[in-house]
Amino acid sequence: MGYADLGSFGGEINTANLDALATGGLRFTQFYNTSRCWPTRASLLTGYYAQQVRRDSMPGFDMREFGNRGVRPAWARLISDRLREAGYFSYHSGKWHVDGAPLENGFLHSYQSHTRAGFFHLVGQDRDGEPLPDLEPAQGAHLTTETARHAVEFLREHAEERTGKPFFLYLAFHAPHFPLHAEQEDIDRYRDRYLVGWDQLRRERHGRQRHLGITDSPLSLLDEDVGPPYDFPEAIELLGPGEVNRPLPWRRLSEQQRAFQATKMAIHAAMIDRMDREIGRVLQEVRDMGAFEDTVIFFLSDNGASAEIMVRGDGHDPDAPPGSAGTYLCLGPGFSSAANTPFRLHKTWVHEGGISTPLIVHWPAGIRARGEIRSRVGHVIDIPPTLLELAGLTVPGDAGPPEMEGRSLVPAFDRDIASPHEALWFYHQGNRALRKGDWKIVHTVHSRADGWGSVAAEEDARPGEWQLYDLAADRSEGKDLARQHPGVVRELASIWESWRDRFGANAARPD
Repeated sequence: MGYADLGSFGGEINTANLDALATGGLRFTQFYNTSRCWPTRASLLTGYYAQQVRRDSMPGFDMREFGNRGVRPAWARLISDRLREAGYFSYHSGKWHVDGAPLENGFLHSYQSHTRAGFFHLVGQDRDGEPLPDLEPAQGAHLTTETARHAVEFLREHAEERTGKPFFLYLAFHAPHFPLHAEQEDIDRYRDRYLVGWDQLRRERHGRQRHLGITDSPLSLLDEDVGPPYDFPEAIELLGPGEVNRPLPWRRLSEQQRAFQATKMAIHAAMIDRMDREIGRVLQEVRDMGAFEDTVIFFLSDNGASAEIMVRGDGHDPDAPPGSAGTYLCLGPGFSSAANTPFRLHKTWVHEGGISTPLIVHWPAGIRARGEIRSRVGHVIDIPPTLLELAGLTVPGDAGPPEMEGRSLVPAFDRDIASPHEALWFYHQGNRALRKGDWKIVHTVHSRADGWGSVAAEEDARPGEWQLYDLAADRSEGKDLARQHPGVVRELASIWESWRDRFGANAARPD
């Protein structure tokens, strides 16, 4: 999901439930993820950078021990496990993508789902570690609805059997991940809406963002020569003449291409719309429990919108209705650029389009502010120390495991404050960045990878390859200042390298 896909962050998609949380709470506009699903989840649930806990690749280290198949050190406990010490009962529903099993990491109940065959053909699901029967498309299930259904059941059981006890719910929707699958009634709400094209949609969203106070940054230029991060030419051929693997000016597309691309964006919007409706169902259950006022809710995305184009799962039937179980569609770089307005690039890159997430925090009993914006710079590593503070628990420090890299967001609940981070560090598949204050360096490697994201070759940064941006004036990363400020580049590059070494030492630390 892109930075601009929510109504409260400038989008036109109907996200009434999430927008109501934003109106009743806070929006953080400079919050970051890791640019990819599994490293973000590792950071979100541990409070450490993914490389520290062996959950993303690391230059100079054995790739067999890092990445989406890496195993966390024993000291890198999930927040669900830590919250047990304060008497919390934890529940998980949806995507997992973390090493280990949920019930082995502090969760009392878990519904674990996958999109291997899409959102209508549900395979490989389990509940509390026990396999569930596969659901065929003809049975009428949809993964987004199923994810909410299990969450509601867990909450209902909690209210009935553990009345008054604190709970933690990790609700991890797959939507709007590819394949683009949605119910026809949801798609119909957005039919023809996106025939205006991604150029116009970006301008519309950017205008609303400025009006809402989300950004004063200029709208980025489209990177017309940058396509999907991984090449699957056979998929492009299978998807037909309507597919476009570059964010070209809309006017240069054929009528067939415009129609195909607009339909894909309509399905993307439908998936977010449905996710919001299902979130509303879960929120209503929290209200029915009498817990809504005193429940703190965080909403964020695990990476920017995706430029990927591929065909997996049950394959793609060009004659099937777009968005149905027989199709396998991906958003692609055109409308992904619109979803990430006003920023550049996409998921897997560490430019702002890949790592910026909308963060909403809502807590009626604990946050006095209503509808305010926070510019405090933060990262998903900040969520665990925030939860620990709210639960009255101690954040891990030097006495035991490595100190958590995250910093609590609680001080920002009352007022907008400066970030307590010295810097924020990024690395994914050769792409690297570091933000210190308003300065940000970025180094990009276009590397070939297989379908699971294992990089075949990763290069170390060489002098002169860093780009430098002043995010206070140019968060859209349009003007590279590396030549004007070589000293700043050297300083930030040195920090990036030293932190890499420190994270490697953390990962090598005995359990």
